[in-house]
Parts: sequence; C-alpha cells; structure tokens
Amino acid sequence: MNLANKLTMLRVVLIPFFIAALMADPHGNGRWVALAIFIIASLTDFADGYVARKFNMITNFGKFMDALADKMLVCSALICLVEIGLIPAWIVIVIVCRDFAISGFRLVAATTGKVIAANYWGKFKTASQMVMICLLIANIQIPIVQTVTQAFIWISLILTIISLGVYIKENINVLSEE
Repeated sequence: MNLANKLTMLRVVLIPFFIAALMADPHGNGRWVALAIFIIASLTDFADGYVARKFNMITNFGKFMDALADKMLVCSALICLVEIGLIPAWIVIVIVCRDFAISGFRLVAATTGKVIAANYWGKFKTASQMVMICLLIANIQIPIVQTVTQAFIWISLILTIISLGVYIKENINVLSEE
C-alpha cells in the first residue's frame, strides 16, 4: 500500500475517534477535540490526492477508496450533527442520497472494469461540505459566523445537487445494458 492510500485509510481510521469526541461532549470541549480530528481527517483528503499525483501513486484502489473515505467521514459527521440539532435532517438526507447514487454508479461501473474517479464538481462539493461541517461543529454564536455557516450549508447543498447532475450526465452510459 503506497503513501497516498495510507493517508486515505488514516481518514477512515479517524472517523470513530471523531464520532466519540463529538458525541461525548457536543457542546463543550469534546466538540473542539472532534473539530481538530475532523480537520486532520479532512486534510488527509487533500494530502492523499497531492501525493498520488505528484509521485505517480494513482491506483484504482485509491480512486475508489478516496471517494468512499470522504463519504464515510462527511456522512458520519452530518448524522452526528443532526443528532445534536445543528443541521436539518432533510439536508443530510439529500447529501446522503446523492452519495448513495454516486456509489451505485461506481459499483455498476466497476462491474464493467471502469473506475469513476472524482471530478472537480465532486471535489468542490466535498470541500464545501468539510468547511460547513467545521463551522457547524464550532457552532460559534457570532452573527457573522452564523451567516457564513448558513451560506455554507446552502452552498454545499447546491454543489451536492449540481455534482450529482454532472456525474449522471458524464456516466449515464454506465447504466446501458451492453
């Protein structure tokens, strides 16, 4: 397993620690520990892609697992944030359903030997969701920060929908019965 893939797997390993910290004390010091873990995990997303491209470590496992690790981290965080009342469930449902749809496309594509890697819309969506989650975990009660947080919720939701449309448009042929 190369360094890029190890960074991806580190993201997955950090998820239970993030959840434990956030859910143990969501409105106290636990949220700050959870935020630190989430930021570290999020940074591995950028680091693994950089390392893979710079040192020619791109693998099919990495393309698949990077996207899955992102979904696992983001969905885990969003579900916890619904539980503690910081984001409406309907927004999380839209995000999770989009992720299931893309995972379904990837699964079907894999049966034909095709790997559907993340595109720029998906990367923008993930980055905006990670910023949104950081802002929600911090839950800073200053009006301008609350406004920025709400803006990121809507930006993330819009990018989620756009990226789904782009993936479907670019990969609709995967569903053909050839």
